[in-house]
Amino acid sequence: MFFLRSNYGHPEFRRGALDSMSAAPGLAAWGLMTGVAMMKSGMSTLEALLMSVIVFAGSSQLAAMPLLAAGAPMWVVLATGFCVNLRFVVFSAHLRPYVMHLPLLQRLATGYLTTDLSYVLFTSRYPNHGGDAGQLRAQQAYLMGNCGVNWVGWVGSSVLGVALANFIPAEWGLGFAGILALLGILFSLASSRLRLVSAGVAGAAAVAAFALPFKLNILVAIAAAVALCLTLEKS
Repeated sequence: MFFLRSNYGHPEFRRGALDSMSAAPGLAAWGLMTGVAMMKSGMSTLEALLMSVIVFAGSSQLAAMPLLAAGAPMWVVLATGFCVNLRFVVFSAHLRPYVMHLPLLQRLATGYLTTDLSYVLFTSRYPNHGGDAGQLRAQQAYLMGNCGVNWVGWVGSSVLGVALANFIPAEWGLGFAGILALLGILFSLASSRLRLVSAGVAGAAAVAAFALPFKLNILVAIAAAVALCLTLEKS
């Protein structure tokens, strides 16, 4: 991608790439098992490869796969993926001041490449937006550095999982490493009392509604957390 190449020589690009390396093993293990899971759910090789590259969202992929395998209505699959990825609406709103100076195509590509990990790392590195042209370029270079590593790591490990699906037993449980990586992101984001409470409510709601079909407990958890946050913020 041209915007990755244009930022490649900047020191902040290398800094962003190195920072994201700390979570790369967990991300790779999660991507590997997602690739295996896609193939074992009955998807064709082409479908699994396209899903890895186009969707590029591990949590929504894992939520959608059992629904597709069970023959759930398409609206349920789409609604589940939409709700699981609602957090990116918040991420996008926060990142908007950082990227509005960029061309539309580059903003769209940045939105596609941004993940939970890259968002956390970027906002930790640059808690305030704005600055002169040099600072704006440094911000974009850093974001592209960690986004690039995440994309290559996820797609590469997913493709490897697709290729090795018949040789890697699901009992290996490598996906647990990905869960640990997500927990690390969760704890780093839980920086206020409201966020801690909403995370606890979402977890409790997901467990309470676990018996619902088609993993609808995920939707219940998201709805409960959002409703709670809106209520507390208005009070």
